[in-house]
Formats: sequence, structure tokens, C-alpha cells
Amino acid sequence: MKKRLLVTRRLPDEIHARAARDYDALLNPEDKLYSTEELVALSGEVDGFLVCLTDKLPRAAIDRFDPRLKVISTFSVGYEHVDAVAARERGIPVGNAPNGVTIATAEIAMLLMLGATRRAPEGERMISAKAWTGWTPMQLLGRRLDGKRLGIFGYGKIGQAVARRARAFDMEIHYHSRSRRPGSEEQGAIYHATLDALLAHSDVLSINAPSSPETKHIINARALALLPRGAIVINTARGDLVADEDLIAALKSRQVGYAGLDVFEGEPKHHPGYLDLDNVFLLPHMGTSAIEARIEMGNEALDNIDACFAGRKLPHAVN
Repeated sequence: MKKRLLVTRRLPDEIHARAARDYDALLNPEDKLYSTEELVALSGEVDGFLVCLTDKLPRAAIDRFDPRLKVISTFSVGYEHVDAVAARERGIPVGNAPNGVTIATAEIAMLLMLGATRRAPEGERMISAKAWTGWTPMQLLGRRLDGKRLGIFGYGKIGQAVARRARAFDMEIHYHSRSRRPGSEEQGAIYHATLDALLAHSDVLSINAPSSPETKHIINARALALLPRGAIVINTARGDLVADEDLIAALKSRQVGYAGLDVFEGEPKHHPGYLDLDNVFLLPHMGTSAIEARIEMGNEALDNIDACFAGRKLPHAVN
């Protein structure tokens, strides 16, 4: 008899087909959002969960899960929405999808970087408002990327992918991570032992660190003041790394010249103060919005579930 699997959101057809082939799959073609209480109730009806970052599984929920549930795999690299420690204590392995996100997120970081430095959002708004009267020598002057110092906060797979792409634009790469990377991964980037040191050397700051209690609001007024005046701030990681009020104040004072944001604290809500600024480039969490990425993410999530039911260690275990 096939194991029963809940897939909590609508995923690519290829992933639905694989899930339906290998499992008694409870799919969600209408893409309804399950509440935490609904997931607790469903834990007694299925053997595994394939969840997404919109599904909130705190300790209070996991402690009430039915013993039938044997595995949780998330369709994301981040897993802050699942209390992995509580799951481990219940004997439930948790896996993520760490590789499929890399290229697509790095591409969005470059999109934001280019759009911010060349003031593309203002140009688009000018066209949309039918306010463009023609070319002028000083219209919407931005900055080139070549020779600029790119500071990457978080030098994991995505941070390294951003570095590879930025190097093609002749940027000088700097980074800070929890530990220094070996030479083969460092790719010639300049390591800074502290975030403060990185900030002082960042004409453009790309935030690629994971969300954790230690990184919550780490990009705050004090941190932003350490950037060179007029620096560009790009965030494709998680919204809660940035203190919104502080970034908005820095954008108003032009301590931060431009911000490109793909993620927001409390998504889909976002701070309304950003909407009053002309020096922001805002996207609706599109970092992995490429079909190739979403298929790879789904396959990685299913690989975890396959391994659990085969009695093997999850290939992408987080707990």
C-alpha cells in the first residue's frame, strides 16, 4: 500500500505527477492555504508532509502531531517556518530543498542590483505615467557596476552564485559569513571577519544570510550607518533580516542611495513606507520564480520523502 502524502500548495505539474505516481497524494490544485490547526488535524491522516514556507509549524503544533506523521520536507531552502528541533524530539526528520533555489535567486539579486544602480524602476514609472518627454543628458543618471565593491552577507551557495555573476560585471567581491570559506569556494573574494568590516567595504550590499534569531533585524540603523554614503542594499534572503523603519529612514536621508527588495517581513504584508519612496525597487518574492527552479525544488523535497520511507537518511536533512 502506498504511503499517503500531503502536498500543501499547488506545485509544478511535473511534481504533482511524481507525487501521484509514488504516493497516495493529497494534492492542492486550488492552492488553498492550510492553517496550522488544519495541518495538525491532517497529521493523523497522512504519513508525510511536503510543505512550503507559507505553512507555519511551530513547536506548539508539532507537539500535537499524530504519531502517524513520519517526515516533513519543505519546498524551500529556508526552514524557519518549521520548528526542526521540536520535530527531531518527536522523531520526525525534516528536509529542505537547498540547491534548486541557487541560480534563480542569484539572478534576481543581479536584476535588483542592476535595476537599483541604473534607476530602472523610476524609468519604468516615467513611461507608465506617460511623463517621458524625451532623452536629456542628465536624465535618471545612475551608476555603473564595474569597479564597485560588492559586499555579500552570507556566502553560502546563493552568495557564491551572486559573486560569480557579479564578477562578470567587473565588481570587486567582499564577503562575511559565519566562517571563512576554503579557497576553492572563496573564488578570490575578500573575507571580512565581522559584518561591520564588510559593511564599510560595500558600495553594494547583497543580503544572502539565513533567517535566525541572531540575524533578525541585523541590518538596522547602526549597520546602515557603516555603509559608504549612497550605498545600494539588495535583499533576496528573508525580510526579517532588515529593520524596515531604519532602512526607510536611511533611504530618505540618502545614506542608502537605493534598495532592491524581493522579500519582506510579515509577507505578503510589507511596510507601507516603502511605497512613498522613489529610490526603491520592489518585487513580490520572485527569487525562485523560474520553472526550472521550482521543478528542481520539488524533486529535492520529494527525494527527502522517498529516502525516509526507504529507511535512508534524508539527502537534504536539516535536523
